[in-house]
Amino acid sequence: MDVPALEIQLKTLPNAPGVYQYFDANDTILYVGKAKNLKKRVSSYFTKTHDNGKTRVLVKKIASIKHIVVETETDALLLENNLIKKHMPRYNVMLKDDKSYPWICIKKERFPRVFSTRRVFKDGSEYFGPYTSMKTVSTLLDLIKGLYHLRTCNYHLSQEKIEAGKYKVCLEYHLGNCKGACEGLETEQEYHNNIKAIKEILKGNFKDSLMQFKMQMKQFAEAMQFEEAQKIKEKVEILENYQAKSTIVNPKISNVDVFSIMSDESYGYVNFLQLSYGSIIRSHTLEVKKKLDETDLQLLELAIIEIRQRFNSNSKEIYVPFKVDLGDDVKVTVPKLGDKKHILDLSLRNAKYYRMERFKQDKIVDPDRHANRIMAQMKADLRLSGEPRHIECFDNSNIQGTNPVAACVVFKNGKPSKKDYRHFNIKTVVGPDDFASMEEVVYRRYKRLVEEKQPLPQLIIIDGGKGQLSSALKSLDALNLRGKIAIIGIAKRLEELFYPDDPIPLYLDKKSETLKIIQQLRNEAHRFGIEHHRNKRSKSALNTELETISGIGDKTVVELLKHFKSVKRVANAKLDELEDVVGLSRAEKIYNYYHNK
Repeated sequence: MDVPALEIQLKTLPNAPGVYQYFDANDTILYVGKAKNLKKRVSSYFTKTHDNGKTRVLVKKIASIKHIVVETETDALLLENNLIKKHMPRYNVMLKDDKSYPWICIKKERFPRVFSTRRVFKDGSEYFGPYTSMKTVSTLLDLIKGLYHLRTCNYHLSQEKIEAGKYKVCLEYHLGNCKGACEGLETEQEYHNNIKAIKEILKGNFKDSLMQFKMQMKQFAEAMQFEEAQKIKEKVEILENYQAKSTIVNPKISNVDVFSIMSDESYGYVNFLQLSYGSIIRSHTLEVKKKLDETDLQLLELAIIEIRQRFNSNSKEIYVPFKVDLGDDVKVTVPKLGDKKHILDLSLRNAKYYRMERFKQDKIVDPDRHANRIMAQMKADLRLSGEPRHIECFDNSNIQGTNPVAACVVFKNGKPSKKDYRHFNIKTVVGPDDFASMEEVVYRRYKRLVEEKQPLPQLIIIDGGKGQLSSALKSLDALNLRGKIAIIGIAKRLEELFYPDDPIPLYLDKKSETLKIIQQLRNEAHRFGIEHHRNKRSKSALNTELETISGIGDKTVVELLKHFKSVKRVANAKLDELEDVVGLSRAEKIYNYYHNK
């Protein structure tokens, strides 16, 4: 039975903040929303009855879902706004007004003005933001105004007009808020030094400004001007508590394409982020199937050309994780730190999430592809000559040195094959000896497979370190199977993987799927062995109590337990109660055994 595509998408959404987009059957965007947790928020549309008629109609029309992962809820808010302004989705009625988030503009002028705006123009001015709160903008502008005396007039302060005496100082000069650049009372160099400091504040670098604030505060305090010192102190506290700008947006990063790649043995996943004035306006991940052993460089170069043609991108600069050759028309940047590196990391994060979702979807709708990918990955990770389609794992169990047993579990194509599981009672070893026990069960297992001409596994996993692995190798040598079957040991403490004749263990990434499969095998062998050990101990306990009584056999034990439910009740039963179940002769033997004891 095929699982609907929308249902698969819902199951594989990440538990991370981001923006989601709903599309109808014609691939027309219906709605853009933000979420602190994408999986919970999107799933809520489909798991409850909506009172709002518009929402019910929206849910019926949804045919597919796309999403972009970000780091914080604030980033999601800004990104949602950018996408709504770009696509104008039909069901985002409440957000289709002309509202946009505020920016702080440093105007491109001889004596630049600094002011807030909601519109960004390509006039050479510098824009910082956008900010999610106008209160934040006002606080910053107040701080700047208090520290740096900037002009607020909109005069064209050319050198010729100033020298000609065309302008006169206004009230702001007499109030001490401006230094009178319009009459040449302040030099252009002094003014631009202040602008440079203001830019550092807007970038989040408050160190120099804070030092100046504190120096001013100290000067006011020494001059006994405590009210002025308190005002500066309050501004210092506000500035220190102010959080840096959003990580999503940096106005210096304008008209740039960002590409990252995540790959495995069979596929490459290339994520594309398109930035305009520092804002993400598009995210797309392209899945590329490998035909041969193409490198990430080859895949990325092919994908960049395909994606830029598909989305008609003419950006003159791209950010990538390593150098690619795209000709002389495109500037290629490999960020190492700062905002550019942060955005590249965000792109890689989206590629990783997309890859994980594809794995989950493949597991549901295409288990063969999932198994093939896992097998190819294990072959590469474990340095095997072939794919480990058939894996067997051994584990010993001898709790407190009693009833030693062993277990062999079998995985085929990465999944448990429980019909092939086997238990072993240790026959030739006296006492708790893990090494000798491992040697015995491995020998017995593969001697039988060879004699019965059954297929041998491609990989044997021994639960234990070098000692258990050496013992298993002795059995393979005795059967002339050394080199025909790959064998490794896994130690519990640090999950080291030991290889024959190699003193240095292999450490896999703790999150790797190969290690997870090996751990699953080890845990399953342990569980299976413990289960058999418990059953054997329980049976042994029963034998000690009832079957050791002279004249009492298995059938009598079964009859007694069926009636009395436990050995303890049998021991406490009266003679006539026992006689009703097993007859007088056997009842007397049981009664006398317990009461004489």
